[in-house]
Parts: sequence; C-alpha cells; structure tokens
Amino acid sequence: MADKAKPISPLKNLLAGGFGGMCLVFVGHPLDTVKVRLQTQPPSLPGQPPMYSGTFDCFRKTLVREGITGLYRGMAAPIIGVTPMFAVCFFGFGLGKKLQQKHPEDVLSYPQIFAAGMLSGVFTTGIMTPGERIKCLLQIQASSGETKYTGALDCAKKLYQESGIRGIYKGTVLTLMRDVPASGMYFMTYEWLKNILTPEGKSVSELSVPRILVAGGIAGIFNWAVAIPPDVLKSRFQTAPPGKYPNGFRDVLRELIRDEGVTSLYKGFNAVMIRAFPANAACFLGFEVAMKFLNWATPNL
Repeated sequence: MADKAKPISPLKNLLAGGFGGMCLVFVGHPLDTVKVRLQTQPPSLPGQPPMYSGTFDCFRKTLVREGITGLYRGMAAPIIGVTPMFAVCFFGFGLGKKLQQKHPEDVLSYPQIFAAGMLSGVFTTGIMTPGERIKCLLQIQASSGETKYTGALDCAKKLYQESGIRGIYKGTVLTLMRDVPASGMYFMTYEWLKNILTPEGKSVSELSVPRILVAGGIAGIFNWAVAIPPDVLKSRFQTAPPGKYPNGFRDVLRELIRDEGVTSLYKGFNAVMIRAFPANAACFLGFEVAMKFLNWATPNL
C-alpha cells in the first residue's frame, strides 16, 4: 500500500511543508476571503436582498469595490503562520504514523492513517487559531465599511490589549472541532488516491505531477466536506463582538439554525469547494517538489 517508511526529518518537513503552505495560501486566499464574507454577512431584512447573493456575486463586488488587493485582504496572518503550521502539520502526521508502527517497514491501514492525520490537526491548532482569528476580522472589516485594524500585527496588538491572550485564541475549541477530523480525512484521502493513481509496478514516489495535483485537489475537497459546518460556526464566533455568545459554539449553532436554518451551516460551500481543489493541489505539489529537492540536495539532512 505504501513505500518503505522513511525516517522523519523535522527540518525537511519544516521547509517543504512551509513551501507547500505558501502555495496553498497564494492560490486559495481570494476564495477564502469570499467564503468568510459569505459566512459572516448579516441576515437580510424583510423585502431587502442580501449583501451577497452568492459566491460569484461576492467575488465580483469585492473585485469592483476593492480591486485585486481586496481579495487578498488579511493574507499576512496566514502567510506568517503557514511555515510553522504546515511544518507542524506534516511532522504531526509523520509522528502519528510512526507511533502506530511496531517496525519502520510496517504498512499502515487507512484508519491508522486517518488517526495520524487527526493528530496533525491537534498539533496545528495552537498556530492556526490566532491566525484564523486575525484573518477573519481583517476579511470582514473591509466589507463592513469600518477600519478598526490597519493590518495583522495591529489586529493582534489590539486584541491582546482588549482581551489578553484569550482574545487572540478565541475559537480554539471550534478550530479543534474543524481541524482534527478534517485533517484525518485530508491525509487519508491523499494517501489513498496516491496509491490508486500509482501505475502497477511503479513506486508512489514516482507519481507524476498531474496525478499529484489530482490527489491533492480531491483530498482538499474531502477535507472541506468534513470541515465546513464547524468552520461556519468558527467564523461567526471569531468575528462576533465580545460577550455575544456566552456559551460558545452552542449559542452560535442555536442562533444560526433558529434564524437561518440547517443549510446555514454550509454557507460559503461553493466558494470553499471551488477553492479546495486548486489550493490543496498547489499545497501537495509544492510539498512533494520541495521534499524531492531537499532529498536530492541534502540526502542526510
């Protein structure tokens, strides 16, 4: 099912994972901005149209009003976070696999790969939560017409001044609820597709670029199919005024279902799915290319 296991190299994972993460953010951020704005737009008043009628309407209005830079609003926070976050993510996945092996050559089952992916989701939450909090606040402030924060660092500083470290880490539980199962699905799907797409008699490490893109892109779609309901709750919770949801995600869930129905848990679905394939294809291709380069340039690193 897989090639012989290789020793985990944290430094290679740092460099290759960081490069893959940068590829993901650059390709996927415009539609991430659209997703957050759709998820956090206020309910429309009776007889009035909503702020955005859908994915393409939001994309068009953002582009017309704010230009291309509007689509990349808030990108500094995820860019700063992607190198350590993806390093920890891929290292956590590798560690999760290693912990389940009695011998380095043991081949893991798909449920074991899923469990290793879930561990990577736990590892990344500490880095992901503040980055997501800052990103969401910056993404919605432009559409609201207010300019409370001048950038990612200013946002982090003001959050800390207002609420301390808890203000920066608001939404940690929801980030865990999103990333732990979604990361398991992400890595399991990627490994499964790599094995399926590997021609008979060939090694998985020899997989062609188009097949890596397909495996990475579809893995991203499966990841977000699991992640989007908690992601909707997280976006709403992280951008809410202090004290609005005293009981956390339960209050957000109750309000969303009461006011907008169960389908509101899939707000931004089209934007997420349109973004998922190219962004995650770019991520895994970037990771695989960087890892191959590092294995060639520094085989003993």
